Parts: sequence; C-alpha cells; structure tokens
Amino acid sequence: MKGALVEAAKRAHATIVDVVFHEFNPFGISGVVVIAESHLSIHTWPEYRYAAVDIFSCGDVLKPEVAASYLVEQFAAERASVVEMQRGMFLQNSRPRLNRSVAAVRA
Repeated sequence: MKGALVEAAKRAHATIVDVVFHEFNPFGISGVVVIAESHLSIHTWPEYRYAAVDIFSCGDVLKPEVAASYLVEQFAAERASVVEMQRGMFLQNSRPRLNRSVAAVRA
C-alpha cells in the first residue's frame, strides 16, 4: 500500500514531503502521503474488500487522475468509483482559488 501510494504521487508529479502509515490489529491500514500540493490518503477495510482513497491537490501541475488510475490498476480493483470535486476558496478577491480532489473508492 505504502509503495503504491508513493509511486502514485510520483507519477502524478507531486512533491513528496512525508509518508505516514499505520497498520491496525488484526488488519487494515490507514496512511497518508503528504505532498507540497496537499495529500494522498488511504483507509482500508480488508474484511469488506474495500479501500477509500483521497487525492487532494492544489495548483495546475499535479495530475490526480493519473494517480487514481494507477492505484485502481495496482490494487486490481474489481469495481472502482472515481469522483472529481472542485473545491474553491475565496481569498480577499472575487475569484476563487480552486483545489482539485479525486477520490477513488474501490470494493
């Protein structure tokens, strides 16, 4: 999982800042790849064959759809739902600064 998320970040042209993962007992993993552009995170429920991934990005360089496609392929997902959201912030002016978020949810 960790290697796949790190590689997804690299393929999406992200700047990796830190990587933190935690394995739960008896099973399951939560992890985050902190990137200068925001983050990639994963939470797994192996007992349900389910994982939720969030790829949150700022700016125009990062390609979150590349990371999402790579992860769906690497995890050999039988089903995948990929949703892209535009999130905006208003900063002392009338034009929003947009952030992109792609969530890949696999079952």
